Amino acid sequence: MLSLKPAFPQWLIARAFMGVMLAIVLIACAASSDPNQPTGVNQHIRQLATVTLDPTKVTVGQTLYVPVYSYIYHHNRPDQIINLATTLSIRNTDLEHPITLTSVRYYDTNGVFIRQYTEAPVELPPLASTEVFIQTDDLTGGTGANFIVEWVATTPVYAPVVEAVIISTASSQGISLITSGRVLRQFGQLKPLEQPAANKPAAQQPVAN
Repeated sequence: MLSLKPAFPQWLIARAFMGVMLAIVLIACAASSDPNQPTGVNQHIRQLATVTLDPTKVTVGQTLYVPVYSYIYHHNRPDQIINLATTLSIRNTDLEHPITLTSVRYYDTNGVFIRQYTEAPVELPPLASTEVFIQTDDLTGGTGANFIVEWVATTPVYAPVVEAVIISTASSQGISLITSGRVLRQFGQLKPLEQPAANKPAAQQPVAN
């Protein structure tokens, strides 16, 4: 009885299959760890409504500096580092009016521009928040990384809260810290804070002649 042998040995077919699967896994891992790929969190800021900004109607705005860290040193050697993940949070604290984010830029330790997170001005509604996420394995910022956040509004508003939450859960001793944005430049007048009734100056009574 005539027997047909496979054109290729079984071991060769199995090795080729394993090679293809390994290549797929490596490509997927590389794509997921690419810091320039938008993550699910960073998609949020890109999904905010874009607006056409009329400079003649802008009345107030700020440029903020937010210090962050891609990693920090520990022990006694500069090559011993702990990688950190950063969430930049931008919160509109005004109850009635939106603000417009005109730029959210990321810089490294040497002040070199890394990337921009807003392709066009986007609107942040009243009491809304948005985030930018820097992955743990994105070390491009270094120990002196920072964000520059610029926003404007067409009416006086309360100043937004801009801060970064920086964490590591790699070791049994978790690390977490918060940094706050510092105003580098401001134009126009913010909405004045309302004073409690008890702190308001009493109205002067008319003096009888």
